[in-house]
Amino acid sequence: DADTGRPRKFAYPPNLLVVDGAGPQATAAADVLGELGITDVAVVGLAKRLEEVWLPGEPYPVILARTSESLYLLQRIRDEAHRFAIRYHRDKRAKRVRASELDTVPGLGQARKATLIKHFGSVKRLKQARVEDIAAVKGFGPRTAEVVYATLHPASDKPASDNEHERG
Repeated sequence: DADTGRPRKFAYPPNLLVVDGAGPQATAAADVLGELGITDVAVVGLAKRLEEVWLPGEPYPVILARTSESLYLLQRIRDEAHRFAIRYHRDKRAKRVRASELDTVPGLGQARKATLIKHFGSVKRLKQARVEDIAAVKGFGPRTAEVVYATLHPASDKPASDNEHERG
């Protein structure tokens, strides 16, 4: 558990572990369970290509009928795991966008931060950009680009601009 540092326990221990993959993945999962002393959980691997069901250590898959309710259940379990993982990574990426140096740029909301990250790929690459590069991003003009640049660089840095003028 992230809060207590103690291992989490299931209210009801699982009877089956479904692994996304073929024989080698199922065997690896079974080996890890064995190393942990968990011997009462069955393991199967579900290979997407032909919807084959693999058992650890077996050289050939179990082929279930395409209309099999058992195959349908395994597919739903796999698809839900994919949905959960994709959602987790999207949320994690969104959080990374939210918690960044861009938070210090005045007047820059979530949508515009996301636009900059999407355009430049990272805050590091954004910091390497010139004012003109930032101003060229859809929704950003020269004034906002100057603010973004100035906020991301120390006051001693001179703006990287192609058309700077000496002010007198």
